Amino acid sequence: MTDLEVLDGAIRRVPDFPKPGILFYDITGIFVNPQAFSFCIDSMVNIYRDKNIDAVAGVESRGFLFAAPFALRMGIPLVLVRKKGKLPGDKYTCAYSLEYGQAEIEAHKSDIRKGKRYLIVDDLIATGGTLQASRSLIEQGGGIVSDFFGVIGLADLHYKEVLDPIRVTTLIDYHGA
Repeated sequence: MTDLEVLDGAIRRVPDFPKPGILFYDITGIFVNPQAFSFCIDSMVNIYRDKNIDAVAGVESRGFLFAAPFALRMGIPLVLVRKKGKLPGDKYTCAYSLEYGQAEIEAHKSDIRKGKRYLIVDDLIATGGTLQASRSLIEQGGGIVSDFFGVIGLADLHYKEVLDPIRVTTLIDYHGA
């Protein structure tokens, strides 16, 4: 079995969650499968090793699980992008639309460095709205978003068009979402 097949097998499909008609891709199976988890982190390191990434921003909460070991392996800072109200101190904030309402995310102002290049990481990329809002946080601090990364991409939701012109990389794409 290839590493990609192991990854695909570790991702659980949960029909009708969180509501009827939605097929939920559950990444928790990756964390109980060391080969799948290692493949994700090793792939990220291989993809970004020579891309001059200065820091990584992990999107709450599942993005943290991939961004943290990646940051450690790369020897770069990790910035946490959190839901509104979860961080103390001075923060950048960005409101954005969801399929079912509004949301806000925040990042510490002191964590974002002007002129530095950031990779933004989440577990799954659907419409691209959360990543676009995360980009706004980094740019508010003068940072430059060079890349977006997700373990899973739902290609039929056209996230690449939303996130253009920033490069988007996923390890596995699913269609029919």
